[in-house]
Amino acid sequence: MLKNELPHIFTSAVPGPKAAEILKQRREEVPDGLGCIYPCVMKDAKGAIIEDPDGNRFLDWIGGVGVLNVGHAHPEVIDAVKSQADLYFHGMFSVVTHPGYVELAKKMNSIVPVRGEKKRTFFVNSGAETIENAVKIARVYTKRPNIITFSGAFHGRTLLTMTMTAKKSYSEGIGPFPDGVCRAQFPYLYRGPEGMDEEQALAHYIRQFQRVFEESSPAGQVAAVVVEPVQGEGGFIPVPLEYVKALRKICDDNGILIIADEVQSGIGRTGRMFASCYWEELGLAPDIITFAKSIAAGLPLGGITAREEIMQSIPGGRIGGTFGGNALSCAAALKVLEIVERDDLCGRAADIGEKCMTRFNSWKEKYEQVGDVRGLGAMIGIEFVKTKAGRVPDADLVNRIIENCVHHGLLIENAGTFGNVIRFLAPLVITDEQLEAGFIILEDAIHTCSTYWN
Repeated sequence: MLKNELPHIFTSAVPGPKAAEILKQRREEVPDGLGCIYPCVMKDAKGAIIEDPDGNRFLDWIGGVGVLNVGHAHPEVIDAVKSQADLYFHGMFSVVTHPGYVELAKKMNSIVPVRGEKKRTFFVNSGAETIENAVKIARVYTKRPNIITFSGAFHGRTLLTMTMTAKKSYSEGIGPFPDGVCRAQFPYLYRGPEGMDEEQALAHYIRQFQRVFEESSPAGQVAAVVVEPVQGEGGFIPVPLEYVKALRKICDDNGILIIADEVQSGIGRTGRMFASCYWEELGLAPDIITFAKSIAAGLPLGGITAREEIMQSIPGGRIGGTFGGNALSCAAALKVLEIVERDDLCGRAADIGEKCMTRFNSWKEKYEQVGDVRGLGAMIGIEFVKTKAGRVPDADLVNRIIENCVHHGLLIENAGTFGNVIRFLAPLVITDEQLEAGFIILEDAIHTCSTYWN
């Protein structure tokens, strides 16, 4: 079966002739602005393996950028969607009620680790929409206009979320943008202030956060702080728990909500159903959590969960949309959550993460260019530098590694403010044999690219 196969390139070059023809048509028919550096075309995909029209098999360590925690085309999800499709595809939830939406909301209210006993959830279509709505809710509830985001943040490509996103290459030439968005320095310890130990660096970052109240917005005008428990595009950097503790106190003292953006880190990826579960265990749960990506195994769905008093502050008609909580997507999501819990994919994420950290840290000892390895569960980043001592980012090396890997059957992707981080987001159903095959391909690429160019 394809889901158990190992990566293998059968054609003399990638792409092969059939894939090359499809890619040629793509270049003629689709805007270049969508971007694509991979010579990979999907014909079939199962688990963590993609097969192209020429028969080449690629091991997928990108997973739709965090969308496929239960893998490509999970048969139980397919069956759930087919069963729903036999009944109906869609009914706008503001007009008619379909049970799948209600059942999924009830499930999320029972598992999402936000503050409060009684919770409420509603659904939209994408990660960016969840952030848009979370900000709206926070502003209405607090009656305050401003929000704080972080350096390195990525929250989406709508006008508001592009404003919130730190990397401005995503938004160049697209403005003007909304106001009311302030930015704090993210606690990126690997690139923290020189000469400081971790405790001193965290104290520095906390002071930098408090400067926002002096230089950008008074605390009494801030509705919410929006933070990724593990920064995604910023370089797969977990927020240190000691920083979360300080942030929670600052926000509580000033009546500010914490919105945890779990679009990429949720649904088992970090060894818990949500990365915020680690916060909750310390009594530091956020006030609002947003989720999307892996919740519906590839169908468009996102959601926002908060305690009842926050959610019920929104007047009728200010949230919702035509397709939010589509019946097919809700059916897929309910089955995804069943699979994650039944098959203990959170435990599998922790196991995968342990294997990855062991191997990646061995490369850190072995290769001068591997500067840092960090992550949470199976959400791991490897940061590449020119030298360990200088820590100068080496995005060119990462790009060469990515290209080398794809030609040997492994799909990986970069991340990070400087584009010098390789991210690990393989489906949690990946087999140990596939994981080992990926390790071999990636290390060979690191050795080949760093040796040849340096």
